[in-house]
Amino acid sequence: MKQPSFAGLRTFLQLPAELPGGAPPDVTIVGAPFDLGTTNRPGARFGPSALRDASILFVEDTHMDFRVDPTKVLSMVDRGDLKVANGYLEETMGLFEEQLKALNGQVVVLGGDHLVTLPTLRALRSRVEGPLSLVHFDAHMDTWETNFGTPLGHGTPFRYAAEEGLIDPTHSLQIGIRAPVDNATHNWTLEQGFHVVSAEEVHVDGPEQIADKIRQTVGERPAYLTFDVDGIDPSQAPGTGTPEVGGLFTWQVMAILKRLGEIDWRGMDLVEVAPAYDHAQITSLAGATIIWTYLCLLAAKAK
Repeated sequence: MKQPSFAGLRTFLQLPAELPGGAPPDVTIVGAPFDLGTTNRPGARFGPSALRDASILFVEDTHMDFRVDPTKVLSMVDRGDLKVANGYLEETMGLFEEQLKALNGQVVVLGGDHLVTLPTLRALRSRVEGPLSLVHFDAHMDTWETNFGTPLGHGTPFRYAAEEGLIDPTHSLQIGIRAPVDNATHNWTLEQGFHVVSAEEVHVDGPEQIADKIRQTVGERPAYLTFDVDGIDPSQAPGTGTPEVGGLFTWQVMAILKRLGEIDWRGMDLVEVAPAYDHAQITSLAGATIIWTYLCLLAAKAK
């Protein structure tokens, strides 16, 4: 007997851990339960489980615009959570990179704080020629030189990614930026060539113009999507460690994303969901919807 969505596997979209016969999947979803990089409120280590719980609303659903159910078009698995060296930040980053390199198919990471993007980009280095274009939704630039005096944290991943040649800042965008930032970090980010799109620009210009700017900046280059849920206004996503007022609305995010199907996506992550600060699951629902929409983009292209 077919079970309702609230019953059954607690994986993303109730996906299996493996395909029949061990066949390689098109997409592998993993959790990164880690928040040692946070500078304010911790709790993003519980983000993967919250995103999986919220994803049951999309089980066997079809996207209204693309008319696809990604589970029917793409072969996908949820391999559970990556192993963590509890209490050891740098060791965990190395563990994440090693495990991510061993996965098959395009990887979708459920964070975790934003530092988990760095080992993900490092793991992808062997899969692409040259640096990736980064499409980065966030309230913060995350290009600080240090995280309150320490070299690694959720405010530093894209400084490292740029310096290591993992991403090409001149073909990368940061969308929804509005948080306070010191002048030195702000100047460094612009000097590298990052295209910084403030939240106010999204509100004033509208999703269609922002999507056009993303497509023009990325072009035909391979791209990676990283979405910090605090890019969304805290009125619609309160469950995060460093909320910033004046952010994007969920309808704007969805309108932008659904116009990015032509981009050569190579992976994504959704980070900074901290369910302890959430209300009625609205933050984890927003995060799960963004991931599902991304999977629908891939499915629509593959259809």
